[in-house]
Amino acid sequence: MQAKARSVSVRWDERIEWMRVMWLAFAGMLLLLAQTVAVQARGESLAPLAEKISPAVVNITTSTLIESQAGPQGIVPEGSPFEDFFREFQDRNGDDDDAPRRSNALGSGFVISEDGFIVTNNHVIAEADEILVEFFPGDGQPKQELVAKVIGTDEKTDIALLKVEASGPLKYVTFGDSDVARVGDWVIAMGNPLGQGFSVSAGIVSARNRELSGSYDDYIQTDAAINRGNSGGPLFNMDGEVIGVNTAILSPNGGSIGIGFSMASNVVVKVVDQLREFGETRRGWLGVRIQDVTPDMAEAMGLEKPGGALISDVPEGPAKEAGLKAGDVITSFDGVEVEDTRGLVRQVGETEVGKSVRVIVHRDGGTQTVLVTLGRREDAERADSGEQEREEAPVDEDADILGLTISPLTDTLREDLGLDADAEGLVISDVDQASEAYAKGLRAGDLITEAGQQKVETIGDLEERMEESREAGRKSLLLLVRRGGDPRFVALSLEE
Repeated sequence: MQAKARSVSVRWDERIEWMRVMWLAFAGMLLLLAQTVAVQARGESLAPLAEKISPAVVNITTSTLIESQAGPQGIVPEGSPFEDFFREFQDRNGDDDDAPRRSNALGSGFVISEDGFIVTNNHVIAEADEILVEFFPGDGQPKQELVAKVIGTDEKTDIALLKVEASGPLKYVTFGDSDVARVGDWVIAMGNPLGQGFSVSAGIVSARNRELSGSYDDYIQTDAAINRGNSGGPLFNMDGEVIGVNTAILSPNGGSIGIGFSMASNVVVKVVDQLREFGETRRGWLGVRIQDVTPDMAEAMGLEKPGGALISDVPEGPAKEAGLKAGDVITSFDGVEVEDTRGLVRQVGETEVGKSVRVIVHRDGGTQTVLVTLGRREDAERADSGEQEREEAPVDEDADILGLTISPLTDTLREDLGLDADAEGLVISDVDQASEAYAKGLRAGDLITEAGQQKVETIGDLEERMEESREAGRKSLLLLVRRGGDPRFVALSLEE
């Protein structure tokens, strides 16, 4: 029995030893794997990439001559009894207000061709009398400075194209496809921050498709450090391609807090190509006023879901000639589905002037296809003289409907509101501030011209449209409202 017990004990000890060896081997493999992952996670240095693309990045210095005005401007009001006192004070201190002075500004840019075309921001060179481009020396080479001339600018995307004449071919960089950039991808920003000279910062793509203020905005948000002076500089991907032009920052103190914006390269390329060929932009123009389709508007018009761009007005232009109408919802433009007004504006602007495109619209419960030959937006903007703001005028109360006090349009009201003699509709004389109508922006003096996508001239017309909508099972009524001639659609609930 004792011999048998010893035999079992030996076998058990051998099994424990075998398990210990296996666990050590497994732990070693885990350690090796962790070290491999750590090495890969650290990645390689960005120095080789920076050295490769930096010769194409430039510093830009602009100089502007400012004509000074006589007198202590901005210190005391003109004609003030203290004006002579402050003038004498400035004279004693050697200030010559009558002498013009020069103002300098700094920015960045990058070379896009060996013959000297350079991209930067429009605000960097706007109103400049002289533009100097400083090239990154590198490899111990002496600093090179060249005078640049402006080929063309585009205020809407804040892009400018410059040209320098060099003694030989210049190092340049190419544009990449900004649409394939993903949130989390590594990027490099280069430029001249705060006038400190050539500088590199790294970060990631923080967000895509940011909109700041313009109709054609498509910004890449990044946490790569961007400061004043970086404007106009390139944002590179890890292949050394430009996927953005550093344009703006969001900051409470004027310095980088990790929220910077670069105009996407796929927008910039189209602008640069036009500036290079024509010296100006040539954007397509459809000739409609549009607004987004909200859920309540979609319900009021019988649409399955919100989407597309609702036409609120069709002035003289390509759309009117082709037969598009106010109340049409554009669902497709040139074969591309329209998601909202922003997308449509960008797509139209990027389409060739003079091209005939198919526009699919939702109208009267069905779809129609209209062929439109695009005009040029810049020509339309130059021809548009603008409209004067008109003051709202009170009118006599007539009927209370949907939180609105409404009056039929009379000649007296037309004159009071500055409307054309042939203007038709119903005037809003008052709005209940607790109503949905007030929350959606309707105000006294607004003119209702359509309800349920049909013209209204009397209170009876409006009540009839409301009843028709209820009978059709709709919960909202779509109104076309004009203020100072500017139209927009508003959907108001019919439920009491």
